[in-house]
Amino acid sequence: MLRIGSMNMLLHGVENPDIRYRDSLAQDHADNEESYTLVLANPPFAGSLDYENTAKDLLQIVKTKKTELLFVALFLRLLKPGGRAAVIVPDGVLFGSSKAHRELRRLLIEEQKLDAVISLPGGVFKPYAGVSTAILLFTKTNSGGTDRVWFYDVAADGRSLDDKRAELLPPEKFGPVPKEPLTEAEHAKNNLPDILARWQQRGSTERERPRTAQSFCIPKADIVAQGYDLSLNRYKEIIHEEVRHRPPKEILADLAKLEKEIQTGMEELEALLG
Repeated sequence: MLRIGSMNMLLHGVENPDIRYRDSLAQDHADNEESYTLVLANPPFAGSLDYENTAKDLLQIVKTKKTELLFVALFLRLLKPGGRAAVIVPDGVLFGSSKAHRELRRLLIEEQKLDAVISLPGGVFKPYAGVSTAILLFTKTNSGGTDRVWFYDVAADGRSLDDKRAELLPPEKFGPVPKEPLTEAEHAKNNLPDILARWQQRGSTERERPRTAQSFCIPKADIVAQGYDLSLNRYKEIIHEEVRHRPPKEILADLAKLEKEIQTGMEELEALLG
């Protein structure tokens, strides 16, 4: 894994990557505490550790055996005050009802600054995993600062959401910064440019967006009232179109008319056959 990681960094232009072999959740992090200003991470999901095999400094932040929660605690430990993180987590982190889940979300909102929750469509990690995920973006402050949280409901990332993950757009329309602007139809296949554009407006025009839109802001007070639930569906409003159905008696009358026509046709056919 170290060699693969080193090769990946080199291919992305990092010529001297500092990659270390260690158990990130089992070893204390006193030597790396508050060492970084930025964390970008896609940690392993759905694992579980025994308390005795978990770093004690992480258990002080959130007492749990769930690795997806421990990794968020780890990133908080590693960040300097003012440092920022963008972390991919399974959806369960957003709405899990255990004490550890609720405490971690409370900590992010009350003691740090939770900036955004970006909900990803199921299938973005296929064929390797089909779990539903989201991106948490937060800033370490140790003094709170969450005023409102920006939500974005990603429907498409430019690739099919099946195991093939085929590109749905030509190269000039692909990725988060396409060479050519996207039409509305193309946006439906690639939301990434829109995410970046609206992220820049989260402190202004995005605050006025209705909860029926693809992105919107939710005041901290509303999130606290929901027990720190961060699932997008908790706040997104869906407008249902009114559908008018014909009266049952009118439908029955039409059926009776059709039945009569069928019966007449059968009688005529029988007469022809002698």
